Amino acid sequence: MLRPVLLAALLGLTSVPATAQTNSGPYLAGRHAQISGDFAEAARYLGEAIREDGQNLGLLDALAGSYVSLGQVDRAEAVARRAIETGGQSQIASLVLIASQAKDDRWAPLLEDLDAGMSVGPLFDGLVRAWALLGDGQDDAAIEAFDAVAKEQGVALFGIYHKALALASIGRFEEAETTLSDASSLRLARRGVLAQVEILSQLGRFDEAMAMLESGFGDELDPPLMDIRNRLEAEEAIEFDITPTARDGIAEAFHDIASVLISETGPEYTLVYTRLAEYLRPDLIEATLMSAQLLENLGQHDLAIEAFGAIPDDSPAFEAAELGRAQVMREAGRDDAAIEVMRQLARQRPDSAAIRMALGDTLRQLERFDEARRAYDAAIELSSEDGEVWLPFFSRAVTEERLGDWNAAEADFRKALEINPEQPQVLNYLGYSLVERQENLDEALDMIERAAAAEPESGYIIDSLGWVLYRLGRYDEAVDPMERAVELMPVDPVVNDHLGDVYWAVGRELEARFQWMRALSFVENDQNDEVKPDRIRKKLDVGLDEVLAEEGADPLRVADDG
Repeated sequence: MLRPVLLAALLGLTSVPATAQTNSGPYLAGRHAQISGDFAEAARYLGEAIREDGQNLGLLDALAGSYVSLGQVDRAEAVARRAIETGGQSQIASLVLIASQAKDDRWAPLLEDLDAGMSVGPLFDGLVRAWALLGDGQDDAAIEAFDAVAKEQGVALFGIYHKALALASIGRFEEAETTLSDASSLRLARRGVLAQVEILSQLGRFDEAMAMLESGFGDELDPPLMDIRNRLEAEEAIEFDITPTARDGIAEAFHDIASVLISETGPEYTLVYTRLAEYLRPDLIEATLMSAQLLENLGQHDLAIEAFGAIPDDSPAFEAAELGRAQVMREAGRDDAAIEVMRQLARQRPDSAAIRMALGDTLRQLERFDEARRAYDAAIELSSEDGEVWLPFFSRAVTEERLGDWNAAEADFRKALEINPEQPQVLNYLGYSLVERQENLDEALDMIERAAAAEPESGYIIDSLGWVLYRLGRYDEAVDPMERAVELMPVDPVVNDHLGDVYWAVGRELEARFQWMRALSFVENDQNDEVKPDRIRKKLDVGLDEVLAEEGADPLRVADDG
């Protein structure tokens, strides 16, 4: 959690204007759309409301925010100016006007507005002022302004990091590197690591730059990082492009603050920062991806799809963006379109096992098992001997099991265990399957016990442990793990049903009926694959012994321990 001083510095002492006090139909409709995250409808209705009350700061602020969320910053600027002209304080309007002036490199007017009291919050105001001074050619004053931010309690690292970026942007690489090195507690994300790599390369310190690259990203480098490593090996200086201009510096500030706010405030507020970062710097891929994820969280599927689709195909994030776009299409009920996006991506990336895995997983979730198996076949062919190579065998085994091809499934489960003998997911799935098939129960128990030892907080695995003990007739031993499984997964119908059976087997018939009733209450529909509601109702009517007898199953027997 953010410390209170940092959150106050980020959000500022001013607040978003109070909700407009009006009973007009357009306002109420716009407010409802705004709350539900439907920015297009909010903009339409709030625009109508403003025609009735053009000086209402709350309406103007809400409309400006809706336009920004839609990515229509130019339209938001006109509304923001009207909001400021009312004489009130508006964070949204201030953010929009700062971005619009930075976009056009209007540094002197921006500094004048800051001096006149335009404000977002202490931290953001300080960073913007420093970058604006740099854009205005006042380099020394800018560095002093960054130093002032670095002296503020709770936000010092923001000032230090941006000071280093600013020094690098004006070619003072030695000072930039010293600034970063002196900040021992500064934890750099991807862009920060790249900034330091570029700075070191500009100083001709190629070995250190290479070490920084490897410590930051490991051995698995995406194509752009591989290109950087190759250039470092050739002792080629890498151009500093993280914040080459003051405008880019302010875009970075929007993005950095959004990265902190994303877990502390509502997504609609953070979205304003990411959209304005995109506006200032369209090639800031991290901001675009964050916008897309926020829009997805808000249920704005069309806008999220558009944002994911804005990532160029030469970006290292393109693959993840396309998979994200497909996921949002699925959430919107466009399954066929999602599959086509993934197939097209597979054609564009013919050597990617990960894409085939993602395609297989999606097809399996849609119960298109034959197609899923073919996707996993391709993933296995493309997989290297390193990394998570057990996973495609496991995923294909699950698919084969659903297709009823148990021999192939068991072979793939065992192949996955050959590669990763203690993988708890595989141990649990194969062990549970053997239990359900009444095959190799002692081996199944061993597998599930190993899985439970590896993941003692997994409700699914602890349920499997209790169930295999029940199947072995060790009813008393099954009680504790089944009760623990229900504690871990209290509303899961399968686990509650299993506990009911275990209770019945040890003579606790009243508690058994209670658990069966709970299981029924958690079944969403009568087509559940794992829980058969009619069977549970039958158990409630006549008891488990009678149900087993009617099914021709083995009767409950006294456990080995008597």
